[in-house]
Amino acid sequence: MRGLSLLPGRCGYAPVTQRRDHGPVPSVPRPGREGRVVSGIAFRELSPVSFLERAAAVFADRPAVVDGTQLRVFAGGAPPWPALLERMTELGIDIRHLYGLTETFGPAVVCEWQPEWDGLAGDERARLVARQGIANVIAEPLRVVDAEGRDVPADGLTTGEILLRGNDVMLGYYRDEAATAAATLDGWFRSGDLGVRHPDGYVELRDRIRDVIISGGENITSIEVENALTAHPDVLEAAVVGAPDPKWDEVPIAYVTLRDAATADEADLIDFVRARIARFKAPKRIVFGDLPKTSTGKLQKNVLRERARTRRP
Repeated sequence: MRGLSLLPGRCGYAPVTQRRDHGPVPSVPRPGREGRVVSGIAFRELSPVSFLERAAAVFADRPAVVDGTQLRVFAGGAPPWPALLERMTELGIDIRHLYGLTETFGPAVVCEWQPEWDGLAGDERARLVARQGIANVIAEPLRVVDAEGRDVPADGLTTGEILLRGNDVMLGYYRDEAATAAATLDGWFRSGDLGVRHPDGYVELRDRIRDVIISGGENITSIEVENALTAHPDVLEAAVVGAPDPKWDEVPIAYVTLRDAATADEADLIDFVRARIARFKAPKRIVFGDLPKTSTGKLQKNVLRERARTRRP
């Protein structure tokens, strides 16, 4: 089995490289050059590769052929869309999600595959694999707590902040006791992420706390809307942010990149989302085009928030 790591590259971007004499050398494709990853797989010349989660959308959109060889991909950087995971599986790729932060020294949470998932339908498997999972072997079991620090029920519905503790969690921020105290709750690291715990113990992200859209007093998680949008066959990737609104305080606005030869328009996508989630959560406006990203390929939601605030495209 060969392996790829679709994780944020920490040493910059480099062309895909290979080494035949002393084994594989990990490398990172430059943004926009994910097609070389596909070529490397097809010709069995690929070393392990590291790139961001959203590059997986480009990767999965290519007609890759893996020659019947099982390929395992570890994805991270952002919660994966179930539709993307289903597409990767159709390509013969075994994809696993990893979750973590800089403060947790990388992937602190792993969506470990369970044997009982083998016989499930593709969409159901994708929904399970899209969850962030359980703590790795050197960490304590994850907690999900409410605003008072009490553990929420493991019902897959009640949201709370995800807390982490273990040998992979930082001791604190260098020379910043105030920031360390703000990020800690009774010895647990506060992730800043909202999530739920399922009855099987697996945790699933709902959103970054700062990304939650409050519209008319109702919370709308951007991830839920993004998952609905990316389930449309014409959508390559999507990002949702809140925009000021005089009546509702905030409303969701979507920024969407369409696939080549796509025919869907704004009305089509809004109707599609309304058919999948609560109607008030559907985006009030959709802007089409490439999504802004950093030099390392990470989505810049702060840029989108500013565009939505000023109504710039």
